[in-house]
Amino acid sequence: MIVGAGPVGLMLACELRSAGVHPLVLERQPRIRDVPRANGLSGQILELLRCRGLLDRFEAASAGPVHPAPRFPFGEVHLDFSGLDDPPLRGLSLPQPRLERLLEERALELGADIRRGREVVGIDQDTDGVIARVHGPGGEHLVGARYLVGCDGARSGVRDRAGIPFPGTTYPEVNRLGQVATPDGVTVLEDGFLDVPGLGRIRPSFVRTDRGVFGIGAISAEMLLVSTTEPEYLEDEDTPMSLAELGDSIRRVLGFDVPLGAPIRLSRYRSEARQAERYRDGRIMLAGDAAHLFPATGVGLNAGMLDAVNLAWKLSAAVRGRGPADLLDTYHDERHFAGARTMLHTQAQVALRRGQDSAARALRTVFLELFTDEQPLRRVGALISGTDLRYPTACSDRHPLIGAFAPNLVLRTGQGATSVADLMRPARPVLLDLADRQDLRDVAAAWADRVDIRIATTERRPADALLIRPDVHIAWAAPVDEPGDVAVDTLREALGRWFGAPRTAVAEFATP
Repeated sequence: MIVGAGPVGLMLACELRSAGVHPLVLERQPRIRDVPRANGLSGQILELLRCRGLLDRFEAASAGPVHPAPRFPFGEVHLDFSGLDDPPLRGLSLPQPRLERLLEERALELGADIRRGREVVGIDQDTDGVIARVHGPGGEHLVGARYLVGCDGARSGVRDRAGIPFPGTTYPEVNRLGQVATPDGVTVLEDGFLDVPGLGRIRPSFVRTDRGVFGIGAISAEMLLVSTTEPEYLEDEDTPMSLAELGDSIRRVLGFDVPLGAPIRLSRYRSEARQAERYRDGRIMLAGDAAHLFPATGVGLNAGMLDAVNLAWKLSAAVRGRGPADLLDTYHDERHFAGARTMLHTQAQVALRRGQDSAARALRTVFLELFTDEQPLRRVGALISGTDLRYPTACSDRHPLIGAFAPNLVLRTGQGATSVADLMRPARPVLLDLADRQDLRDVAAAWADRVDIRIATTERRPADALLIRPDVHIAWAAPVDEPGDVAVDTLREALGRWFGAPRTAVAEFATP
């Protein structure tokens, strides 16, 4: 049972169906909301979608193909990637309502059961499963499942009812964010700058005054993103924000008006940095904003949808009795670690944004100087996108790829050219033999009901063989020309660690 049909819950439903498990998705909203709470996708999730064969479909529904991000706001410091041949951060312009419709279409194609207008109002679990009390069009009823995943957002009822602590910080500053139509007379130039009557040529940037911070940038030629941050200036927290309120805030911060077009999305919020103490409590799991809130924009969808991908194959193995007993525990271990990495750079952005004294200004100046050099720019870009993530494992020192997302190698096989992304479309584990190692294939044969065995060659192979998990992370790798006895033993151990007992052992256990 999945509670919440946002991008995270729908992604989880797609992944579970691909693995042969039947999820029930319960969503309290009667329909997908038209408000674009996010403007697109960026980071590692784009490569994951490529590996599922979905990226072309998402690009066709977007404003254009995946594109390098020329700039990214990091606190009050804009990272400028425009001078790099291959920027480390890429994005896809896709408003959240359209993203949710695409994911829902895919989940329904795969056979997921999505029921809207259903609110979970109570949860009980025992050693056998979870019972949810659900309020819907026909009144209140009980729904049972083996497991329940809360993908129900920042104010997660699942998290609260499971008693999972959500420690962290709420920052006092008030942020106002507006997506507005580009007003008449304002022109978005090819380099991203804005030509504003009375103000001239404006660089997409943040402007700090002694009354707060103003930010502006173009999402497209037709749409601007405008923001303000003020220290605790809030008249009525319960009243929905208006365009007039945003204009008043800009005037207080800058001392003059900035033209604004018709509002598309308006929001007022205080930044929060929170992470659930545990992502799993027995048969209840958390994913997405229910598990973590980051005090910077542009990273939540990437982190949450990757939570879903990590959890799905482990949950399906548990449901089908195919995985080791502690496999689900690795969901918390790995994704809490990933969440902490994202928290690291988003809280660093808070530090860059909040300070107003000379020391804070000096810190921002130092960062700006560092980011004129390619290596620190690439490193921070990889941190933001999540491409630098490497899950820690007991055998990480065997090979630098273990724990990392698999590189999309171009492969040659007996059937023609292919790639790692193509091999991962079925969302099944793959043993990729790059050095014609029969000894390794013989070991993996005992897991052939769960692991696909593929033989290929590639230029400058990074390893003799790679064991790739369904979430496209590498579980094991054999260094080039590693002796057979070492590689065989470590491969057997990795197969058992991630995919359970070999087929022969399962058959012997099942014999009366």
